[in-house]
Amino acid sequence: MTTDVASAFAHPLDRAMALSDGTPRDRISLRDHVVAVDIGAFQQERGHRQRVRFNVVVEVRPAASPLNDDVDRILSYDRITFAIAAELAAERLNLLETLADRVAARILAEPQALRVFLRIEKLDVGPHALGVEIVRDHQTAPLTRPPEGGHPVVVHLDNAAIRSPDLSARLDVLQAEGAPLILTVGQGDLARPVTGHRPTQARIDLLAIEQNAWVLASRDPRCVVVASRTEIDWAIRRGQMVVWAPSKLVLDTPDGPRGQDPVALAMWLAEQVAAAELRVAGDAPLPVGETLRVRRL
Repeated sequence: MTTDVASAFAHPLDRAMALSDGTPRDRISLRDHVVAVDIGAFQQERGHRQRVRFNVVVEVRPAASPLNDDVDRILSYDRITFAIAAELAAERLNLLETLADRVAARILAEPQALRVFLRIEKLDVGPHALGVEIVRDHQTAPLTRPPEGGHPVVVHLDNAAIRSPDLSARLDVLQAEGAPLILTVGQGDLARPVTGHRPTQARIDLLAIEQNAWVLASRDPRCVVVASRTEIDWAIRRGQMVVWAPSKLVLDTPDGPRGQDPVALAMWLAEQVAAAELRVAGDAPLPVGETLRVRRL
């Protein structure tokens, strides 16, 4: 085999290295990920699952700041497997080429992804593997991040709603609407320490909101308290009802919200997750969104 032919049939990681422009790139890879899929244009393929193997290499941009062992600062491996699972679940496809394009576009919608090398092969069509391999970057794929399970609804609950005896019934109604649900809360009724020092007071106020999030979780077992964007996405993909603990996202975002007003924080989160709307319980003033619908719960 010539060098070119050997490279063509090697793992996509070798293709990524061969097509490098000389600039060192960080890469993550998924090897030999096999899924049973109903795919194919021929009649005999319809209604029958066949094994399909995915090999993926993603070139990623270096982190702008120290990782600090923080999963939100990297492109997590589960984002690649989720991209595959989400596109397989979206609809039945005839062509591997269509599937490859859609998976690559979903991966490139991740902020860290620069270029994707993707090979997909059918393993059950005979004594061989038949497949396609594509290379995509931001010039050849859309940049928008596809919604995961639909645009979520962010619901801000005041303390009266949290204490209400019909809390679970109200959550039943919200959950029955079918959209992913993210709940936010304000500070609890307990007195908080007052430091007179703005940075430390901001952290105390955020922690008071997180304590109240755990109070809400204690009132209904469906409520799952999460802190990071990765955890939010993970919980939503599994149909869980999310309660947001804000400290991590707020403190880790350089241009994040400066104050600790609970409704303003809920508004900011709703914009970050491309929510369909924000609903607010209680009599707090409603914020005005440029594109986000805001209404009273």
